[in-house]
Amino acid sequence: MRKVGVMTFSDGRKSVHEEELETNRAYEEKLVKALKKTGEVEVVTTEKVIWSSELARRKAQELVKKGVEMTIFNFAVWSFPHLVSIAAEFAPGPYLLFSNINPEHPGMVGMLASAGALDQIGEFHGRVWGDIEDDEVLDKVMSFVRSTTAVNRLRGEAFGLFGGRPMGMYTAVSNLDQWRKKFGVDVEHIDQMEIVNRASEVSTQRARDGRRWLENRVKEIHYDGEKLTPEKLEKQVRSYHAVREIAEEKYLDFLGIKAQPELTDSFATMDVTEAFLNDPYDWEGAHEPIVSATEADMDGALTMEILKHLSGKPVLFADVRHYDAEDDFFDLVNSGAHATYYAGQSTDPEENLKQVEFYPEGLYFPAGGASVRHIAAPGIVTMARLARKDGSYWLAIVPGEFLEFPSEKAEKKAKATTNEWPHAFARLETSAEEFLSEYGSNHIHGIYGDWVSELVWVAKSLGMNYKIFDDKNE
Repeated sequence: MRKVGVMTFSDGRKSVHEEELETNRAYEEKLVKALKKTGEVEVVTTEKVIWSSELARRKAQELVKKGVEMTIFNFAVWSFPHLVSIAAEFAPGPYLLFSNINPEHPGMVGMLASAGALDQIGEFHGRVWGDIEDDEVLDKVMSFVRSTTAVNRLRGEAFGLFGGRPMGMYTAVSNLDQWRKKFGVDVEHIDQMEIVNRASEVSTQRARDGRRWLENRVKEIHYDGEKLTPEKLEKQVRSYHAVREIAEEKYLDFLGIKAQPELTDSFATMDVTEAFLNDPYDWEGAHEPIVSATEADMDGALTMEILKHLSGKPVLFADVRHYDAEDDFFDLVNSGAHATYYAGQSTDPEENLKQVEFYPEGLYFPAGGASVRHIAAPGIVTMARLARKDGSYWLAIVPGEFLEFPSEKAEKKAKATTNEWPHAFARLETSAEEFLSEYGSNHIHGIYGDWVSELVWVAKSLGMNYKIFDDKNE
């Protein structure tokens, strides 16, 4: 649940305020009811309509004490703009200014006057107006609520960086001070040897139980007696538990694992670890997804963490591997970090894993282990990526859909790249030419559903540029 504060503003003249009190309360109740109906929001009101500077200050401070994550400034009648500027000194931001449809009273005038005041003092805010009982209006309000609470939830989080820069990728490494200042996120460096050491401490029984659980649910495990054996799969199960334990001990909120080449050459791949961290379950039961980025991709992990905070669902990590001109889609493929959730778009492991196969790792990973292979279920998706240009962040927003082909055709498409890795067949809402000319990374991340408006607000609230890769927005 997202804890949202509501402050309703009034005329600064006591007599006028008292005359308008019932009108203000009625519109506030209407707003609160609509927000609660979404099932996403816990609403905290100030209990009093704000008509004096003392109330603006005191009630805004109370919202902080109650753990509010962002604040809606509500307007149904004319209100004095200085009250909003005072409230904005104390109330948890960002702020959404909402004007009700009330032609008998100049609530919209109050909203615009207050918004102008916030503009002049440089206070970021959003504006929505209309009948809150109109689904389209409520959707606009909720887009702002989801995006700003998602950004606020980053603050104070810790990212676990296992290893360092992988295979020379500049785009995978970020500045610690820039992250701390812009996103409020701290970075904890951890040597990958910790995974090796901790894995050895996981009990034989626990590793065996995990392997057997997988064998009983995965569609097929292609043991080959060399790169993929029961023992190597158990090593991957041990690695998963090792990373979970390290994350719990160090209070890590999300993480990234370098893996290549040290672990993939001499220990085991992290595919099973990363997949089931990103999943909402493992062989020991349900758990909250823990964002895990392969190749220790910091900006990738941060993008994924934002998408997780927006949706509450597992997030996809993939390479932009191949453009299939014949059917106009990108094959998004990466050995690690594809949650098995994407095989069936279900929170039930039984539904997903019956469509998952474990293959022996190929050429790039001599240490062996299982690759968690499946083809992503079809559906509307929103993909995204935090990228940097000349030191400044910008947000790529990439709407599209995951396609479903007949089984024989899908397998043929998968075999055109790396068959044993997971695939998502993504058709974008822009041309390959446009995308490949301007997109800023080899990695991409996504969630099911239409989250474009939320991501626009994410970019705005973080003060960064954004580009929607959608021909309709050109």
